[in-house]
Amino acid sequence: MLTDCAKHMWAFPLIGALLGLLAGAVGWVALQFIPSLVVGAISLALLLWLTGLHHTDGLLDFGDGIMVHGNAEKKIAVMHDQLTGAGAIGLTLMTYIVTAFAFAEFGKTIPIAGFQIPLIVPGLIIVEVCAKLSMVTVAWIGKSVHQGMNSTFLSAMHGTGGNWRLIAALIISFGIALPLIGWSGLFVVAAAILTGLIMTAIAHKNFNGVTGDVFGATNELTRMVCAVVLLAVITWV
Repeated sequence: MLTDCAKHMWAFPLIGALLGLLAGAVGWVALQFIPSLVVGAISLALLLWLTGLHHTDGLLDFGDGIMVHGNAEKKIAVMHDQLTGAGAIGLTLMTYIVTAFAFAEFGKTIPIAGFQIPLIVPGLIIVEVCAKLSMVTVAWIGKSVHQGMNSTFLSAMHGTGGNWRLIAALIISFGIALPLIGWSGLFVVAAAILTGLIMTAIAHKNFNGVTGDVFGATNELTRMVCAVVLLAVITWV
């Protein structure tokens, strides 16, 4: 089951698109009745609920891991313990606060194909696509710290098969982003790829490789980064 999921990692952006569409639809309906600031928080809460807060756990552990001083073994041990430190709380709060405020700005409308369309629907679709693409990027370039769930995905994304899976994920991501917001989608998808590369570099430096928590943190941080980049792009481009 896990191996089959890893072999179909190229489809992760499609899963992100579905999650974004569900949250975007709810957000659009909510905008008809309540202020956009509240809708931003509700949209983020819905996305977290749809994924069972699974990636939030990774973000918390990642925050603790990079905060503690010591070698890779000590950092990984801190990530795996049951305590929640300042690094976890601080990183998670900052990530979700920025994301919620960014989502609140998705209440504005943008011109698409000559129509004024609420950004919340295409915006949430794109940022969730990018969050999943970033994890694919990490799996493609990263190395595993130890054998486990993460190593299955990393193994599937290495070699010739992994290259083709990455290409497929990129085609899907650009194929979704470009029709929704035009050439501005290039910048947002590029931001997702760059975030994945940076997260991999941080993981290799601190943990000597990628863990499952790194994947979860990558998803959450990329969502935030791409939401902010999307707002910047539609404002200035």
